[in-house]
Amino acid sequence: MGPVCDMIKKQADSNFVNLRTAILTYDRDAHVCGASAWRYVYHTIHSADKWFFNPFVYNEPSFHTEGLDNPNFSCDTVLTDEQLLDYLEQVRRKTADYLDSINDSMLNDYPEQCKYSRIELVLMQFRHISVHIGLLNGQTLERTGKFPVYVTPDSLNRLDNGLFEQWSL
Repeated sequence: MGPVCDMIKKQADSNFVNLRTAILTYDRDAHVCGASAWRYVYHTIHSADKWFFNPFVYNEPSFHTEGLDNPNFSCDTVLTDEQLLDYLEQVRRKTADYLDSINDSMLNDYPEQCKYSRIELVLMQFRHISVHIGLLNGQTLERTGKFPVYVTPDSLNRLDNGLFEQWSL
């Protein structure tokens, strides 16, 4: 793997824990930019599943329907939070396995048919996941006055005291 891939793996896992916390604390039916919040959750997980590895060589999950990954478009499919959490765990494991399968020197390589290097794909997803976690957590803070706990690789045990920070508005 190598030290850089190991750092990426730890940070990615923290991102997935933070997204899980956002799912456990959000109002799934609250409107965010005109769509239900759960659609943004799916959009975020789906993007990590697709863009973390290679968006140009990708197979949709079996439950995916056209437009489900884009909250700007209406879609008849509705996923439960259990389905979203299960999908998140699948993507977390897939990401960990992927990072175990590459080494630091491969980060500058371009996956098959992809115009972005592996490190670019990783950085794009870190940014994307963090943006949507912030959007969901902001919605939760506005609704409840409480901010969901946010962890780093060195502070995963912060969730031992519950899903929310100990301060409130």
